[in-house]
Amino acid sequence: MKVALVAESFLPHTNGVTHSLLRVLDHLAARGDEAVVIAPEAPGAPESVAGAPIIHVPAVGWPGYKDVRVALSTVRGVARILEDVRPDVVHLASPFMLGWAAVRAAADLGLPTVAIYQTDVPSYAASYRAPWGEPLLWARVRNIHRAADLTLAPSTAAMRQLEDLGVDRLRLWPRGVDTVRFNPAHRDDALRARWSPRGEVVVGYVGRLAPEKRVDDLAVLADLPGVRLVVIGEGPEGPRLRRALPGAEFAGFLGGGELARAVASLDVMVHPGELETFGQSIQEALASGVPVVAPRRGGPIDLIDHGSNGFLYTPGRLDHMAEAVAALVENEDMRLLQGAHARVSVEGRTWPRVCGALTAHYARAIAERAVAP
Repeated sequence: MKVALVAESFLPHTNGVTHSLLRVLDHLAARGDEAVVIAPEAPGAPESVAGAPIIHVPAVGWPGYKDVRVALSTVRGVARILEDVRPDVVHLASPFMLGWAAVRAAADLGLPTVAIYQTDVPSYAASYRAPWGEPLLWARVRNIHRAADLTLAPSTAAMRQLEDLGVDRLRLWPRGVDTVRFNPAHRDDALRARWSPRGEVVVGYVGRLAPEKRVDDLAVLADLPGVRLVVIGEGPEGPRLRRALPGAEFAGFLGGGELARAVASLDVMVHPGELETFGQSIQEALASGVPVVAPRRGGPIDLIDHGSNGFLYTPGRLDHMAEAVAALVENEDMRLLQGAHARVSVEGRTWPRVCGALTAHYARAIAERAVAP
């Protein structure tokens, strides 16, 4: 089949949306399918990836995120591109701005659309001091996904969220994880010795340093005895968080093998964000044999089996978060057992298997569009 992937964000900006798209492109190339990516223009953006050409549309930078690009393309502009590409199906990756234009353009052209819900953009409004905008943003999300032929949600919580909006034609499609790259075998003793020279238990966070991630919540762990806090990632909150957590090790942005070694070298991971539709960094920590502590909300509910591969705590109850971390810090046998369970819990979630399910969803959308009145 020929697939047009409409990416709300793409290389060189790296995030969960980009990561998923890269795995999908690899899978389509391996199958012998044809793919084209439509994405916002950005300095340093590639012209092709995994054999798929990239068609760039006009875009502007987002305030506070210099690397994030917001597409300005119109419905007519996207329709012209789709008419030239002539795909069998249009994949809408975390659609919002460009995706809204694309779903309407595809409808005008009679092309089937599969929308991937990935980011809880409306709930970010309060974190960015614009709570008044949340109803408008939810209206956009509802309109996009009700217009799509099929919507794929990454977790059961995300499915309920969309169902409450009145979105139908909805299926569960979780994300995959590279269990070779993220593996307990990559634990690095030299790195650990640098992080915890006195043998402290290494408790870490992995992800963007942004308001909605609530990295400030790690402050309740700063005084736990025998703990060394490590923060892996970068973002607009970086300078402020370095001041707020002066005793933590800030490793900055890591990728590739460096990231895999760093994650495997943690003893416990804490993911305090409460707006996760899935939680890819949680899944990568689990694959690395690291138990995870996260709030009982959104994507983590599907990933963390409370008491087996980590702990879930009541959102907002930072005392419960601290108690869960303290239990793992103080009980090495529990920590190691949960780490072993963590690895087993995600071993079947490989990207080839997950992407195989995606292409089956493509085929379903194409078939249903073919028989639609």
